[in-house]
Amino acid sequence: MRIALVDSGIGMLSTAAALFAARPDADLLLSMDPDHMPWGPRTPDEVIGRALAGARAAAEAAGDGGLDAVVVPCNTASVHGLTELRAVFEPGIPVVGTVPPIKPAAAAGGPIAVWSTAATTRSSYQRRLIETFAGDATVTPVACLGLAEAVESADPGRITEAVGRAADATPADVRGVVLGCTHYDLVGEEITSALRKRRGPGTEAPALFTAARAVAAQVLRRIGDVPVSHRSGSVRVLHSGRPGRMPDAALAYPAGRALAAGEVPLSL
Repeated sequence: MRIALVDSGIGMLSTAAALFAARPDADLLLSMDPDHMPWGPRTPDEVIGRALAGARAAAEAAGDGGLDAVVVPCNTASVHGLTELRAVFEPGIPVVGTVPPIKPAAAAGGPIAVWSTAATTRSSYQRRLIETFAGDATVTPVACLGLAEAVESADPGRITEAVGRAADATPADVRGVVLGCTHYDLVGEEITSALRKRRGPGTEAPALFTAARAVAAQVLRRIGDVPVSHRSGSVRVLHSGRPGRMPDAALAYPAGRALAAGEVPLSL
């Protein structure tokens, strides 16, 4: 099976790694957009245009066999672009977006915090998700200023600083923290360490809730019953439509290194 993941940068890595772990025979096309990143500050129409361009480039790279699914492992692109992507690719090719896992976090018991970008934190989209899925749980939105950018640059100092700010803004009594940006998945250990430190010695850190595995499972459900092959899959990369290699920043994270180990050259 051939699965395209469309995002501006390396925030897609956790979802891609979850897919590769579930189906190591899958061929993944990571369609990144370094020429136009980040997408967050762009207008909705610009985000739609970039997501469509990335998906079309991946479809062309897939060749005669085509794609079995398009995944949008980015909350911003999912909010703005899913309708247009589905109009172009479905019903022939399922398109799966990403939603912060507020519902399972609340179901596990509150209070909870939702870490997300500043723009997402103040968005009506996130407010609706909380109202719809949080139930009676107390929810604290936490704007993680600069964290996605720090993760994208793989700068340890910036990551520590941004994670520390967000941890300080998180109530000490929360039982769960929703990672509402896929970039944050890549620094889960740093987040857990900072939250534990804030609570003091001998205390447990709150559970982290990420969307990667749930999105991977939904992608495979939408594709349907495809027999597992004994061949090894591949990971191929596009940079704004051009054949590329895994970004150096991606190799700073376990997910990026694992995916790079399965990477092969891409020919258009």
